[in-house]
Amino acid sequence: MFLAEVVGTVVSPVQIQALDGRKLLIVRPVKPDGTPTAKTRIAVDTVQAGVGDRVLVLDEGNGGRQILGDPKAPVKTVIIGIVDYVDANGALVYDHRRRALQAPRVESGPR
Repeated sequence: MFLAEVVGTVVSPVQIQALDGRKLLIVRPVKPDGTPTAKTRIAVDTVQAGVGDRVLVLDEGNGGRQILGDPKAPVKTVIIGIVDYVDANGALVYDHRRRALQAPRVESGPR
């Protein structure tokens, strides 16, 4: 498993049956503080994550197939959790709740 940040979505109108109706997200593996550590990957979302979320990713085929309930699904990378906060060495290095409070407000212009 690894921590990742969701950086995008994938839309694929033609796909295998095991992925039918499932959301695919682009995830970038990160260190606990959010520093990127590896290349992006495509993951099956099982927890309703979205762009900007810090997530927990399972990157192991058998476990992914078990989560999806399909022993023959050609799946390796699955998002299995949305991270609320990360505490590393006694320090809070990521807090989704603070991030949500600090998000810039989008003002709509005159109509």
